[in-house]
Amino acid sequence: MGDVVRFKKPKLSQKHKGKTLCRNGFHKWEIDNSKPFDVTQGKLLTLYRCKRCGATKTGKT
Repeated sequence: MGDVVRFKKPKLSQKHKGKTLCRNGFHKWEIDNSKPFDVTQGKLLTLYRCKRCGATKTGKT
């Protein structure tokens, strides 16, 4: 037997869950280790990425 497919639309509260926190400046920052070294500046950088919305910021180390 195949998988059951839901045809019901998700509620707006489920669709936008967590985005209002980021919009008000309450991001959930996590360290992203994909690029630890900045070639143009020649320095080690810590790249932070928000877990909810995907925004990035850098913190110099």
